[in-house]
Amino acid sequence: WQIEISFDTQIRDLLLLVFFSTIGLGAKFRLLAEGGKALALLLAVAVVFLVLQNTTGVLLALAFDAHPGYGLFAGSISFAGGHGTAIAWGAEAEQAGLVAAREIGIAFATFGLIAGGIIGGPIAERLITRNKLHPKATTSATAAVAADTADGADPLLRTDDVLRTILMLAICVGTGDQINRLLFAQGVLLPGFLTAMLVGIVLTNLADLLARPLNEPAIDLFNNVSLHIFLAISLMSMNLLVLSQAFGPMLLVLFAQVSVMTLVAVFIVFRVMGRDYDAAVMSAGFAGLGLGATPVAIGNMQAVTGKYGASPKAFLVVPLVGAFFIDLANALVIKVFIASPLLQ
Repeated sequence: WQIEISFDTQIRDLLLLVFFSTIGLGAKFRLLAEGGKALALLLAVAVVFLVLQNTTGVLLALAFDAHPGYGLFAGSISFAGGHGTAIAWGAEAEQAGLVAAREIGIAFATFGLIAGGIIGGPIAERLITRNKLHPKATTSATAAVAADTADGADPLLRTDDVLRTILMLAICVGTGDQINRLLFAQGVLLPGFLTAMLVGIVLTNLADLLARPLNEPAIDLFNNVSLHIFLAISLMSMNLLVLSQAFGPMLLVLFAQVSVMTLVAVFIVFRVMGRDYDAAVMSAGFAGLGLGATPVAIGNMQAVTGKYGASPKAFLVVPLVGAFFIDLANALVIKVFIASPLLQ
């Protein structure tokens, strides 16, 4: 007998919309001002890196005589984007005819998490020892910001905060769906998660403008819960057997992307961010961010600062880029690549 188990993924699709809505609700424009010049510089580097990551992936896909669309899954969709972005775009790609795009994306995202955590520390250590760098003295206020970021300070939630956040998420999902329907009628096709995220950006900044800011711990709670359940359902429904024949090329892609990430961290991030101790710590964080996720970036920086000393600036800037802005930049870069003649 041949038995095949399948899972109902309807709730998974809803959780995907909720997750990206929380990303939008966390993207506050005022954070751009708080991060200052360092945040703007790292954002610019991140955009350049996303383009390089996708270019590398597309070139490798062409070298393997595969559809260039797979190159985006060997690029920023999976590595910089992570599991959530890989699964979201995977569903879109499979509808367009790219077989097993979701499984490939999940595999690359998993490899990226591991690789990002491995290379970050050695990159920073080499930069610190080679350039004889030392941490700067910091003010207590700046150190407090870094401590909160590193330790994940999480104040108690009230029922009102949770209910208000649920309402905002419902508005994001519902309004995003209506916008998608209107755009589709005009011949414009956008992924549902992208419009939900854009609605979230408008809502959170409008709330700030009206002096009624949303509760960030509540948003973080729904972000984590929706992502974890979403990933659990997605991983349970994966068919890993379809990847067995592509294992060799996937390892080559991983090696290429790790090499690109290392070169960018050492020769671009470190130099652009000031060639000092903070820049070295940010290079480690950027390696975790570009291949894995924000928690990997923070883990890398904690490992470095635990050995060499504090870097409040790094703990302020890198999480801001990772938690709020890189997903927005990545979505735009991906859309530009999809619209290019090469992928048509």
